[in-house]
This record gives sequence, structure tokens and C-alpha cells, in this order.
Amino acid sequence: MGAKLKVAGWLAVGAVAGALTTMQLQATARNGVAQLPLEELQQMAAVFGMIKTDYVEPVDEKKLIGDAIGGMVSGLDPHSQYFDKKSFREFREATTGRFVGIGIEMGMEDGLVKVVSPIEGSPAFRAGMKSGDLITKIDDTMVKGLTVDQAVKKMRGDPNTKVVLMVFRKSESRSFPVTITREEIRTQSVRSKVIEPGYAWLRVSQFQDRTVEDFVKKLEEIYKAEPNLKGLVLDLRNDPGGLLEGAVAISAAFLPADTVVVST
Repeated sequence: MGAKLKVAGWLAVGAVAGALTTMQLQATARNGVAQLPLEELQQMAAVFGMIKTDYVEPVDEKKLIGDAIGGMVSGLDPHSQYFDKKSFREFREATTGRFVGIGIEMGMEDGLVKVVSPIEGSPAFRAGMKSGDLITKIDDTMVKGLTVDQAVKKMRGDPNTKVVLMVFRKSESRSFPVTITREEIRTQSVRSKVIEPGYAWLRVSQFQDRTVEDFVKKLEEIYKAEPNLKGLVLDLRNDPGGLLEGAVAISAAFLPADTVVVST
């Protein structure tokens, strides 16, 4: 019980540290605003005007500005990204664990969508999708050449709409179509089990709003099932990331005190 309380305490401290770090970064950004580079902005305005008047096809002004902002932000480092209203809504869907889709944990293999695991009880689970299945086609679109985000968007949609997937199952050396009806999916970002006496496995698939809370609950379940726990496997494979505060809080349960996990 003492170990459980200690871990829960570390998680609470980590959550607070993550929130304070985020606020500090925001405050630093607000206080560090420099004068606008007028010459460079004039150059950008000149290019914008040339595209508007001379490009061979009509262009969407808002899209031009959004793409320019996106390029400016993504050029900072591989992890910076600009969210417009639509992409921010999609990000919030991912971090709250609720979205409309087919219900699979997925990755990419040889340019194809690989089913890491169908979410238990989801439309994909009920349709018989299995871990290791490769999705080669989504409706009329070949998956080869799509990014992960593009493939995800094609599999998501409105509730009660259908999507047809062409699936290649390696274990059976065959391809076959699977028709799945989309519905709201509620994902659980933390799973766990005792794998042998004294040892447990804990999987974090994404850092969401409830990840820290669910993490503590799963630890309690593990200690209840295995009071003499000797080791814990923390499985972060194919975790795409998510909320910084959750990542910092969970890191605090495993790292020495005062370890820096994020800096700027």
C-alpha cells in the first residue's frame, strides 16, 4: 500500500509540474514578443499578391494564409504543428478518447495501414479484424502513398455511415473486403495485466485527458492482484504522444526526483 501511495504522489506532483511548465512556456512566449520584421512581412504580402493575381487557377485566401502559418510553425522543429479550427477539433477528439470511426489501434508497415489491435467491442472488433491485418484500400482509395493522418481521416466520418476496407491477412495469405459501420468510439489509453508472478505489464497507447487517472487505477488493480510486485513493464510502443502534462506526470512515477523531462 505504501508503494501505491508513493506512486500516486509522484503522479500528482508530475501533473502539477507539467501544468506549471506549460504555463511558464506560455508566459515566456507572451513576454518575449519582438518587433514585427516589416521588410519580411512586406515580402510575404508581395508573394501573396502575386499568387492572387498571376496563378493559373483561383486560390482560397484563407487556405493560403493557413498554409503559410503552418509552414512557419512546422519549420521550427519536427514536433511543432499549427492547428486551425478543424485540426484542433480532431486533436481534441484524440486526446479526449472519443471519436467516430471503426475502432482500431494502427500503425504503418510498408506504406500500408497495419492493425496493431482492434479496440474491444468496437465495429472493427465485431467485424473480425485482427492484429497484424494490413489495410490496402479504403473505399475507392489505395492506402499506398497516404500518410497516417490521411488514412485515419478516410476511416473516420459520421455515425452510422459505412466504409469498405480491403484487408490482407498474412496468416491466411489472402485479401478480402470488410464493410464496417462507423460509430462513436471511446478509447481507453491505459491497459494492464499481470504477466507472471511478481511482474506486470502496463500499456499506455496515448496521453489523453484521463490517462494519469486511469494509470493510477490500473496500478491499484495490479497491486491488488499482485501485492509482491517486483517489476513493471511500461509499454509505449506506437504511442503517438498527446498531452504534455500527462507525459510529465507519468514520467514522474519512474524517474528520480527533479529529473528534467521537458525544457525550453
